[in-house]
Amino acid sequence: MGKMVLFGSLRIRYLIILAAVFLFSCGEDKKPISVKKVEERTKAVRPNFDADSAYNFVQRQVDFGPRVPNTAAHFVAGNYLAAQLDRFGFQVTEQEAQVVAFNNTKLNIKNIIGAYKPVLNNRVLLFAHWDTRPNADQDEERRSEPILGANDGASGVGVLLEVARQLQQTKPNIGVDIIFFDAEDYVGENGTIEDYCLGSQYWANNMHKIGYSANFGILLDMVGAKDAMFAKEYHSMTHASVYVHHVWNIAKDLGHDNYFNNRPTRHVGIDDHVYVNTIAKIPSIDIIHYDPETRSFAPHWHTHEDNMDVIYRETLKAVGETVLATVLMEVN
Repeated sequence: MGKMVLFGSLRIRYLIILAAVFLFSCGEDKKPISVKKVEERTKAVRPNFDADSAYNFVQRQVDFGPRVPNTAAHFVAGNYLAAQLDRFGFQVTEQEAQVVAFNNTKLNIKNIIGAYKPVLNNRVLLFAHWDTRPNADQDEERRSEPILGANDGASGVGVLLEVARQLQQTKPNIGVDIIFFDAEDYVGENGTIEDYCLGSQYWANNMHKIGYSANFGILLDMVGAKDAMFAKEYHSMTHASVYVHHVWNIAKDLGHDNYFNNRPTRHVGIDDHVYVNTIAKIPSIDIIHYDPETRSFAPHWHTHEDNMDVIYRETLKAVGETVLATVLMEVN
């Protein structure tokens, strides 16, 4: 997740963009295909989700080192993620592109897209970013060095890989697309809000499949830390509130309401789901670690302490079970 400290003219630009997003979204909880299921739903059934497996998927990514675009670790990690989706029976598309970063560096990026049962029209979109921060801007030491991104990057991907593995085993009759977006976090202190989420911006403007759509989308960002708090995030509530309530109710059914807090947050950071909502027009929500009391992310955010020591299996399980149960509720 990118840094969202705004000053001066940058703050003015952000407020202009936020106003545009609000105007776009008035009445924008549009055609929620699953509203009937939300209103008439039965209690969610706990799915199989192996927290140890999810943890190992997080560990494997961290073992590659920082996954910063244009580095060897990024290249190898990308190949690994594509191979895992393929191993779990997903049809894999590797969307490669060159984008320009905040400092005019040309980044060779890759959005990794896996489709489960690609012929079905009834689809759910799940996504996370797989790149890591090129600098530790919130650390007091080694600020210019990249971080491992165990939570900010690897945790969401690890949960989704385990979801993919479970789908292969249970074979539900539902279409699921998993996208690992690149270049979410390649920004320095002089970057602007438009410099975040370059991979999802590119995908939303250049979809991998003509006419692609999904019932709704769920973004996972920083979903592996101990005592994580997932508040009802601002943009999610603006664009897709019916799905926020739906997912949070499922979490409560499963006994995970200690993680899924009912408090809304006015935090207005930019994350990948913003572009999926506003450009791709797919109503999407963000499950993200954010504390509305302190108005901050986890203490290890954008520091070198974002390593495997902060990852807890219990949190991965709470998120994974909730997401997988949500997907299974969409089965015809």
